[in-house]
Amino acid sequence: MKVSVCMITYNQEKYIRQAIEGVLLQQTNFDFELVIANDCSSDTTDSIIQNLIQNHPNGFRIKYFKQSENIGMMPNFVFAMQQCTAKYVALCEGDDYWIDPLKLKKQVDFLENNQEYVLCFHKVNILNTNNEIVDDFITKIPENYETLITLAQLGNYIHTPSVVFRNIIKEFPFEFLKTPIGDYFLYLLLAEHGKIKHLEEIMCVYRYGVGVFSSESRISFAKSNLNLYTCLVSYFEDEKIKKILLERQLSAVNSLEQAVKSEYKNSFVSNHLFFRTIKFLNENRKKPSLIFKKLFKKLKDSIKKEEN
Repeated sequence: MKVSVCMITYNQEKYIRQAIEGVLLQQTNFDFELVIANDCSSDTTDSIIQNLIQNHPNGFRIKYFKQSENIGMMPNFVFAMQQCTAKYVALCEGDDYWIDPLKLKKQVDFLENNQEYVLCFHKVNILNTNNEIVDDFITKIPENYETLITLAQLGNYIHTPSVVFRNIIKEFPFEFLKTPIGDYFLYLLLAEHGKIKHLEEIMCVYRYGVGVFSSESRISFAKSNLNLYTCLVSYFEDEKIKKILLERQLSAVNSLEQAVKSEYKNSFVSNHLFFRTIKFLNENRKKPSLIFKKLFKKLKDSIKKEEN
């Protein structure tokens, strides 16, 4: 087995068929499998997968697991990875899909011929919330993108459905199970072992606005980032990398603080009507006429509101 395609899914009945078919239509000169881990979906995801296993010409390639109870995204991903036994692993989550039938062959050929590289990824198209296929507006590939240092400094510029990597991580650190964001952590782990390569061809589509974090509030998103960098700082021992990640962790703390202030600015005690009134009276205690004028206006507005 040359490639294990790792696919996790949860309640993705609208998208899972297209995701699976994009994998099963791959044309290769090597054997590959599709490992699907369904985190106990409550919709029709399971029946769609079962139907494809039984009726798709390449359904025999699917190695399917359905959790008996919902265990969470990261434990489900680690479980799926543990079932991937091939030399290489490709990623495609259940809401994205591949569009090039030669995608796997192209990426495996590159890694086979370039041993210093541990991972390769490629350009993607974005399916936006208006159901339009557009150019990638989310990521920008930086200079010197191939190294661990750049990846740590600039954050994630790799789309999950574009990734193929060497299956060299046999045991994940405990911090990996704690992180709310696994893909970026995974790429950093891999980049400890070699360089990463970007291919210019567009070979998959990433769905924007339908993933795990798409419905999160600004506070929840900021909290997830803070938790991610806390786990990364805990894991990495290299002083240079740890310093970079610590700076990003501190920045995440500030982002969380700003998100909280923005979300609850109208709920803070200092903005309540009672306290604003006390503040006004205190600031204008030597101006009784101004206080009377303000109170009279408030009373007049209140009467007018009731009459209407």
